[in-house]
Amino acid sequence: MNGQRPDTFRRDLVALVPKLRRFALSLTGNMPDADDLVQAACEKALRNVAQFVPGTRMDSWMYRIVQTLWLDDRRKLTRRGASVDPDDVHLSDEGKAASLPEDRMMLAQTRAAMLDLPRGQREVLALVAIEGLSYREAAETLDVPVGTVMSRLSRAREALLPKLVLSQGRRQ
Repeated sequence: MNGQRPDTFRRDLVALVPKLRRFALSLTGNMPDADDLVQAACEKALRNVAQFVPGTRMDSWMYRIVQTLWLDDRRKLTRRGASVDPDDVHLSDEGKAASLPEDRMMLAQTRAAMLDLPRGQREVLALVAIEGLSYREAAETLDVPVGTVMSRLSRAREALLPKLVLSQGRRQ
């Protein structure tokens, strides 16, 4: 297992699942697909554990697996064609972050606005603003230059601002 004990690798992988779910949700737009994506990523990681280099960031490695699987799935859907009913997309924070009705409404608005962003902007925004990765870490995860991360993040923020109540009221 490349110098890392199997139980340590599995424990570290399990600890990453909440972060992976958030990232997958930002990509898929719904929890069932996000959970399926995370499950597929974990299975792939366990099958390919020998490719993981101990001492490197497991979260970046896993984000990359999630992203790759999602992109592969998008490519398959593009060839097959898929329809999505917006009424079937139910996003929730599961009561963990937003307890007041105004907070839940803002969270729902933000998620809906994020889903309208181009894929690259949505990925960068999720990794930097939600998961807390540095620009460099996000760039490595997405295999793009740091400047690309910075410009995508800037464009994502510019696109989101007019869609959110924050643009009409106070900024936080």
